Amino acid sequence: MAAGDKLASQINFGLIGKAEELKKRLWFVLGALIVYRIGTFIPIPGVDSRIIYEVFNQQGGGILGMFNMFAGGALGRMTIFALNVMPYITVSIVMQLLTVMSPQMAAIKKEGEAGRRKINQWTRYGTVFMAAFQGYGISVFLESIAGPNGTAVIDPGLFFRITTVVTLVGGTMFLVWLGEQITSRGVGNGVSLIIFAGIVAELPSALASTLELGWTGALSTVFIILLLILAITLITFIVFMERSQRRIVVQYPKRQRGNKMFGGEASHLPLKLNTSGVIPPIFASSLLLFPATIAGFSANAGSGGILEMFTLYLGHGKPLYIVSYVFLIVFFCFFYTKNVFNPQETAENLKKHGGFVPGIRPGNSTGDYLEYVLNRLTVIGAAYISLVCVLPEILISKYSVPFYLGGTSLLIVVTVTMDTIAQIHSHLIAHQYEGLIRKARLRGRV
Repeated sequence: MAAGDKLASQINFGLIGKAEELKKRLWFVLGALIVYRIGTFIPIPGVDSRIIYEVFNQQGGGILGMFNMFAGGALGRMTIFALNVMPYITVSIVMQLLTVMSPQMAAIKKEGEAGRRKINQWTRYGTVFMAAFQGYGISVFLESIAGPNGTAVIDPGLFFRITTVVTLVGGTMFLVWLGEQITSRGVGNGVSLIIFAGIVAELPSALASTLELGWTGALSTVFIILLLILAITLITFIVFMERSQRRIVVQYPKRQRGNKMFGGEASHLPLKLNTSGVIPPIFASSLLLFPATIAGFSANAGSGGILEMFTLYLGHGKPLYIVSYVFLIVFFCFFYTKNVFNPQETAENLKKHGGFVPGIRPGNSTGDYLEYVLNRLTVIGAAYISLVCVLPEILISKYSVPFYLGGTSLLIVVTVTMDTIAQIHSHLIAHQYEGLIRKARLRGRV
């Protein structure tokens, strides 16, 4: 066993109390997520939240329900964080697609840190525009809502629309900034943790509502038990698939220096079964929600035609929704995998360091072999994510189970939890190495 692996096996999460830097990072993440949750209860000015709640309970079983899941319940309460980080994710998708399709954008990306900053700046500008567009759609949608007890907007008009747009844009940009702060000063990916926090916070109420359906007789006790068993099975399956990897053997040649032999050891190149992680379902949901939301707003505003048909056929469990969802998941699995792992570049790095795959010539042949293996793994990974995300959605549409118990939400929760724990683990290993180095220095001085 290597020294690093031995140290990792001896790691103890009880050491978190001794790792001061890690404690500060964890406290920062906790504080940031508390701020986010407080914001999900601050309503948009001029909106009657009671009427919104009534209407949402009637119509929240479709696209709006899924949007509300990603927003952590903020959309159902029409709060300042109703859009959450979805505009940012949508624009990020567009920018990543442009870096692949546009030679000018690809050249900017290759500039290194300066290019990355430029793309991030354009992404923020695009987020402002997207949030303003969606915010205006929500303001029009709110003015058209009327419940048994009156209208949702107290004083409709131009001032209300401007106020709503400014509020929602400000809320989205604040969450983007908060996510960046969590990434740099905390632990884990900030944007993923914000979505994770919203889903986890609503899980108890979703479970309670499911049990209430069983209590009232809408769902049988056997079905609820089977649903819980399915959720546990899904979580176990997700953990197994996320931990699965294909290890490609890499051999290093022996080198002689003087009378001593160096090298000759065998290592491995780990390729995850799901290299793209939780990004494909988030991206797919974001793209699917954007036109569906527009269609839903237009349909509620009284316009018919194509938009109304779009809303009708894009409901959960409908063939159009399932086909679109699976197609986008598969597309983003391959797209994101190509972005994060370059087989030819990896092959060149192995060649520079003298490494080679047994039976494969170094250079382009190794790159082609790695690409072949990666494509096969991505097919399995895309099939696994599609299965996990789509099957529970059918159950949701058939039996009115809350979205928070669906495959997409469970996948996000499990994957983000595993990634965050892995980062905490890395910080603990670094802390232990620092302790060993300090002890070695002290002994050397003595």
